Amino acid sequence: MKVYLRVFLFLTLLLNCQCSPTAIPLGIAAAEGENEQASTPSQLVILDSDQTESADGEKPRPNALRLILPPVIYALTDLETNVYFDNTFLALNPDNYGVDVVCARGAQQNERWTWKPSTDPQKKDLGEHSFTLELRDDTNRVVTSATTLIRVANRSVDAPLEKPVTLLIIGDSLTNASVYSQQVLDLANEDQLPLKLIGTRGPGAEAQEGGGDGLGNRHEGYGGWTAERFATKYNAGIARGGPYKECGSPFIYKDEPKNEEEAPKLDFARYCAEFNEGNAPDFVTILLGCNDTFNATDESIDERIDIMFAHYETLVAMIHALNPQTRIGAILPMPPAATQEAFGANYGSGQTRWQYLRNQHRVLERMLETFGNREGENLFLLPAWLNLDPVHGFPSHTEKAHARTETEVVRQINGVHPSAEGYRQLGDSLYAWLRSFDDQE
Repeated sequence: MKVYLRVFLFLTLLLNCQCSPTAIPLGIAAAEGENEQASTPSQLVILDSDQTESADGEKPRPNALRLILPPVIYALTDLETNVYFDNTFLALNPDNYGVDVVCARGAQQNERWTWKPSTDPQKKDLGEHSFTLELRDDTNRVVTSATTLIRVANRSVDAPLEKPVTLLIIGDSLTNASVYSQQVLDLANEDQLPLKLIGTRGPGAEAQEGGGDGLGNRHEGYGGWTAERFATKYNAGIARGGPYKECGSPFIYKDEPKNEEEAPKLDFARYCAEFNEGNAPDFVTILLGCNDTFNATDESIDERIDIMFAHYETLVAMIHALNPQTRIGAILPMPPAATQEAFGANYGSGQTRWQYLRNQHRVLERMLETFGNREGENLFLLPAWLNLDPVHGFPSHTEKAHARTETEVVRQINGVHPSAEGYRQLGDSLYAWLRSFDDQE
């Protein structure tokens, strides 16, 4: 009787497979450790909504992976450029998808596409190169794809500039760390490009307080700050160099600080008069978003982004009111470290990597929508997030796997703040953007 039952079950499964070429015997999937829902084609095949009907007649489905690339990725000769695949799409298990890069330049590796453009004119690396990233499922079908341009500029400085290029870097704790700003300075020094950083914080500002010349690594980086705080927070007694948890925005002034009836106002002209000899900066970069949305949920994220963007636009308008020719680089927010361990080290059980990643990814999407295609306003998207290694670009240490073993493992120990190596990757991207303009050669 058992033999007949087994034959009956086998024939039933066989008929199901013949009737539907995409059917997967659930018993086999279970034996391989897959759950039933994940094994159904409707869960595995997620096509872009704008794709036409597939070859086998299946209707396209909305793209759930939310793959995004910026309009342009800036690159320089003799400087490594990367696209880390996990930073480009939203999936709880990214390894479930295969990546295929279509580009005539660079090399696809396990976790990234990487390229160091050559100065050799015969290789013709200067200029623009198409880059397409495809995600494929386990049947090798393209789930979704995105295309961008790699824009390569010449790193060499042909002739000395008459005066230094000026750059103001605005941001939160990632800027306050003073590492990526130093990387930009180091690269400029290597290229003999005169570059002056503006700001009231950083080692350069501290050196000036000690009697130094005030040049070097300066910025406006404040741990825990948001776009709202930069645009609205006033403190008459502590600003422009005070403790970051207490001070007000460096850009907000009163004509008479003791006059309680006077409303404080953003006064970028006065700031530049004090810290840049009265001149508007040639370049400004803004890196915010982490603190603006850190505690957001899927239900509240868009509302939080709306608040952030309202104040972000205020800062952009403030800068361009002084000089519309100042080029503003809107740095897209950095990805988190690769593991939940990094978040556990910082926040216990208070935040998950998955929620932080979802929030960060939504900010990316909204920034592309809101700040994209505004180059005519001298507002540019700066896609440094793609260049940051989420595994080897964040701090880690070695510890025992648990209390009852001598086996040691490497665990990440910071969820949102890169290591020095990761910060330098950020600096590479900023510098590539800055050097992409012809008048800086």
